[in-house]
Amino acid sequence: MRTLYLECNMGAAGDMLAAALLELHPEPEAVLERLNDLGLPGVSFQKERAASCGITGTHFSVRVNGVEEESHDVEMRHVQEGHPHHHEDHVHEHGEHHHEAHVYGEHHHIHGEHHHKEHHHHTSLHDICHIIDELELPEDVKENARAVYLRIAEAEGHVHGCKVEEIHFHEVGTLDAVADVVSVCLLMQELAVEQVIVSPVHVGSGRVRCAHGILPVPAPATAYILQGVPIYGGQIKGELCTPTGAALIRQFADEFGNLPLMKVEKIGYGMGRKEFPAANCVRAMLGERIS
Repeated sequence: MRTLYLECNMGAAGDMLAAALLELHPEPEAVLERLNDLGLPGVSFQKERAASCGITGTHFSVRVNGVEEESHDVEMRHVQEGHPHHHEDHVHEHGEHHHEAHVYGEHHHIHGEHHHKEHHHHTSLHDICHIIDELELPEDVKENARAVYLRIAEAEGHVHGCKVEEIHFHEVGTLDAVADVVSVCLLMQELAVEQVIVSPVHVGSGRVRCAHGILPVPAPATAYILQGVPIYGGQIKGELCTPTGAALIRQFADEFGNLPLMKVEKIGYGMGRKEFPAANCVRAMLGERIS
């Protein structure tokens, strides 16, 4: 059985997942060209070589008008003293995950994310779905992308005590987050795997700073999305799994567990920008599972 195994020992974020899957694709440059022709205004897609703890992989870069967004973790001792400190642990997405869906100003994402700060414009789930509908993508890719956003909106609605229709994403994070989501959905379709298995997810520890203040890691929306999924914390401080990463995992995972008996044909490394004691990456293994 054609199987994809996603190793999330350092969590997951949209850009890291996209980068890992891009390394598995036989024609990554053709995928990037297609993504750049989607028609997302001001958005450009690039891949860059990156390394972490001696491991080389790919960083997936999405820029909106030339800018990437960033998220900040917080050092708890500063919080306790009443002086929140922006602790750059993931340039979003962990990866520096610069592209996340931030609701009501919720994370300025890093693990691999972007650097846009105070903005006051918002975009509804209906607006997001309209953007997706207008893209030059197969319908099943659009359907998966809409489903990912619905998961995030439902989680945020639960956390904030409001209806999905009342959830609004910060406009600054809209296009880059859509870019990450549709990239992963398109790559999943093109890789045409029969089964997706995901490892237990490392969520990190500590606190993350958002527009509302200081939140625990995993952030409330991430924790909600990952209900029922095997997760764990650890000594690494920072938000290792973002809401977008969690929603993408839930959308495509058929099961969660350890690496199964399989003949691995190709391995991809999706790198984050932040340096940790452990290699900051999502590892994707593609091959045939042996029954």
